[in-house]
Formats: sequence, structure tokens, C-alpha cells
Amino acid sequence: MTAQPRLSIGLPVYNGEEYLAESLDALLGQTYEDFELVISDNASTDGTEDICRKYAARDARIRYIRLPRNVGATPNHNYVFTESRGELFKWASHDDLYGRDLLRRCVEALDAHPDVILAHADQAVVDGDGQLKVPYDYTLATGSPRPPERFRSLLFEPGGDDFYGVLRADVLRRVKPMDSYHHADRTFVAEIALHGRFHQVPELLYFRRDHPGRAERANPSKRSRCVNLDPRRAGRLHPTPRLLAEYVLGFVTAIRRAPLSAAERRMCYRHLAAWMTSRARPGAGERVEDRAPVGPGPRTVSIDALVAGREGRQA
Repeated sequence: MTAQPRLSIGLPVYNGEEYLAESLDALLGQTYEDFELVISDNASTDGTEDICRKYAARDARIRYIRLPRNVGATPNHNYVFTESRGELFKWASHDDLYGRDLLRRCVEALDAHPDVILAHADQAVVDGDGQLKVPYDYTLATGSPRPPERFRSLLFEPGGDDFYGVLRADVLRRVKPMDSYHHADRTFVAEIALHGRFHQVPELLYFRRDHPGRAERANPSKRSRCVNLDPRRAGRLHPTPRLLAEYVLGFVTAIRRAPLSAAERRMCYRHLAAWMTSRARPGAGERVEDRAPVGPGPRTVSIDALVAGREGRQA
């Protein structure tokens, strides 16, 4: 493949054989086709390599890279971005599902709104079989024209998966690469949001899969999750208090690095101080996955009808 694609999708994976093919089918079946798919295999020991090579052999948009050793999830996420060529970029997870129109709707939103730096779509949590488990009503104020308001909402509302949207690559190059301390993804999204506003496509097109093998469930403690993100966190120099301190410092660094006025910076620091004093309140650590399962109602949808490759599963 020689022509430069407009969009690059980076898919870091380690031992993802159980769900990888479903995710690849969903991505390759998108109605928007001007993309490359960069897969970085983190030295998997299961059937991941065989699956990737099979798909790469039949679709020229795939570029498969196999790392010689497991560098950790975070360095692998950062690596696929450095290997990307498009003016737009999206991270993809090997176990999530994507509605056919996800990429098209996000690219259209970025084209229609030049001041928007990230476009994502409504999402829901699905189980291991790809069936709807928890719908997620997006309540963050990331579309606000005011950076401190975007920052405040990311501090106080559950979420933080926005970096799985479609981003402008030039903006992503200006923020600090993703780190591996506790909740580093949240500080990463916060810094991105301080550079510009997001657009949430009001269509249910992104399905985050929650299953026993997911990294967050397979690594229940803060330390084990951080070691999964980067094996260098396993040493005695990285105790849990340090991982938590780096989390708070990550927000401070995001505020300091962002292109803000003095007044905006002061407001962000005030929001951060209020957030730190609120961490003891009940529900402060709520995750979307922990909410009650959805029952019958208007948000019950046929995921099999929305996601490419699952047509044969429909009743």
C-alpha cells in the first residue's frame, strides 16, 4: 500500500485470539474505507499472530507488526501512533465492536467542525457474546467552547474512553504521550480536551466489550493494572502511593502544558482542587461497566444488525 490514507487506525494487541477476528471484521466492514489499520502484536503467545497474518494477506489496508517482546499495553498504544501516516488517527481495541458507520460519522463531524479535535459516538457496554449490557448516556461537557468546563466535566463524570474516538493527529502529537500510572488514560483525555473541544455523534456506534479476560478485570489491583500497562512498573520504585501521586500530577502537567490563558489555567487548578477534596464521596470511583445491567426498553438495540461480520447471528 503506497497511497497515504486519510485515517490511520492503531490496534495494539496481546493474546487477543478470542475476540480479535470479530473486531477486525467490524473495522474492515466500515462504510468509510480510506484508512490503514496498523496492528502491533505485543509478542502474543496464542493464535493472535496467525489471525493477523490471515487478515493482512487478504486486505491491503492492514499493516501487521510483531514486537519481539512484550513491552506493555501503554508503550504499545503509543507505538502504533508513531507508526501511523494519516492526518486523522483512531485507537481500536482488539475486543470491542464498531458499528458500520462509526468512522464515517466521526470523519464527517471533523470535516463539518474545523474547531473540533476529536469525534466519537455514543457507546454501550456489551458482554462476551456481544449482547447489550449497559447503555452509556454521554454527559460530559467536552463539547463546550470553554477549556476549564471541558476539564471539569472529565474530572467529575465517569468516562474517559474518548481517546478511542477519531482524533486530529497533529493535535495528538502536541500532547504528552499516554503514561502507565493509575488512571493515566483519564489525564491523557483531559490534556487532549484542553487543546480543543470534542464532538459526540448522537448514534449508538461504539460497543465496549466487558469480559473476564479484559485487562481491568484480569488485573484487579492498582499495581497489577499498572504493571500490565508497563512491565517497568513492577519494581519497588513504583509503589501504589507513587502511582496515585503521578495520577494527580498528570492533571497538573496537563494544565501546565495546555495552550490556556492565565485565567483559564487558574480556573482549571480550582476545579482540580475541588475534585481532590471530593474523592472521598460515595461513588467517586464509578465505572460505566459497574452500572446496573440494562433491561428491556428503548435503548435495547440489535448489535448484530449494526456491526459488520455479525449478520449471521441475527435471529
